[in-house]
Amino acid sequence: MAERKNKATIYDIAKLADTSAATVSRVLSGSDYPVSLPLKTRIFETAEKLNYSPNVLARSLKSNASPDIGVIIPTVSNPFYSSVILGIEEEVNQNGCYLLLCNTFRDIGKERRYLQSFYEKQIQGVIISSLGYENIGEYTEKGMQFVLLDQKIEHNECSMVSFDCFRGAYIAVEYLVKNGHRDIAFASSPLTKWTRKETFKGYQKALTDHGIAINEDYFLIGTDEKEEEEGFEFKNGKRMADEFVKRKLDATAVLAVNDMTAFGFIQKMALHGKRVPQDLSVVGFDDISFAGMFSPPLTTVQYPGYEVGKLAAKLLFEKLNGHPDTNRSVNLHPKLIVRDSVKPV
Repeated sequence: MAERKNKATIYDIAKLADTSAATVSRVLSGSDYPVSLPLKTRIFETAEKLNYSPNVLARSLKSNASPDIGVIIPTVSNPFYSSVILGIEEEVNQNGCYLLLCNTFRDIGKERRYLQSFYEKQIQGVIISSLGYENIGEYTEKGMQFVLLDQKIEHNECSMVSFDCFRGAYIAVEYLVKNGHRDIAFASSPLTKWTRKETFKGYQKALTDHGIAINEDYFLIGTDEKEEEEGFEFKNGKRMADEFVKRKLDATAVLAVNDMTAFGFIQKMALHGKRVPQDLSVVGFDDISFAGMFSPPLTTVQYPGYEVGKLAAKLLFEKLNGHPDTNRSVNLHPKLIVRDSVKPV
C-alpha cells in the first residue's frame, strides 16, 4: 500500500517562502494586514507549489461560523440572475468561501425556510432578492448580514445594489418617441417587485413629459404569479401578446419589463401575424446575453448582471470583514443598447 503523504501546512509554506507562519495565515485568509506585493506573490506561489489546501472546517469551527455565503434569488432559469451568480461566485472564490444558492420561485414561505436553514448553519452573510420584508429584519436582529439585490426594502438597515429602472424605462420610451412612436404599450409580469414598479413609473413619466396621454388599455400586466416555473417570464410575454391581440390594440411599440418577456411577446406576435420591427417595435430590459443573438437582435436597456453580482459580493465581504454596521447603497445607471427591434414610424 502506498504511503499517504502528509498535507502541507502554513508552517511548510512559511519555511519555503522565508517568512512567518502568521504572515502566511494573514495572506491566505485575505486579511487587510499590510504585506508587500512581492511577499504575497511568493506566498501564493509556494502554496500552489505545495498544493496547499486550507482546513476550511477547522477554520469555521474556530470562528463558530460557516465559511459559506448564502444567495437567494427568484430563479436561476432567468439568464439575468445567471449572470448575477457568476459575478457573485468570482468574488466568493477570491475570498476563500463557498456559495449556497437557493431559488424561491417567488414563494415567500420558501424564502423564510431558506433563511432559517442558513441561520441554523451559522451562515453569516446572505445576498438576496427578497420577497418577505419582515424576514430580513428578523434575521438582521439575529446577527446575519444582508446585501439586497434589485430590491428596496424600507426600514431595513442593509447594503443594497440597485439599478435606476425608472431612468431606464424613461430613456427607452424617449427613444421610441424620437423614432415617431406615440402609441406605446407596456408588457410586464405582475407589478409585485420594486424594480417592476419603478420601470412602470418611468414608462408613464416619459409619456407624460412628451405630451402623450396615458392609455390604460396599453397596460399589459400579468396577474398570475403562482406559475413560477422555468421560463415564467417568457410565458408571461406570450400571454401578453395574446392579450394585445385580444384587445385589438393599435400600439406601434411595446416596452417589455425584461428581455425574457420581450422574447415571449415577439415570438407569440409572430404567430399572430405581426412582425418585429416591421409591424411593431419592441424594446426590452436587462440586455441578457441572448438579446444580441435573438432575431431580430433586441434593442434593450442594459442592466449589467455580472457587475451587479460582483458589487453585491464586495459589499457583503466589506460587512463581514470588520465593518458590520457599514451600509452602502450602489445605484447603477442605465444605458440603451440600440439594435434592430425598433423601426421609425
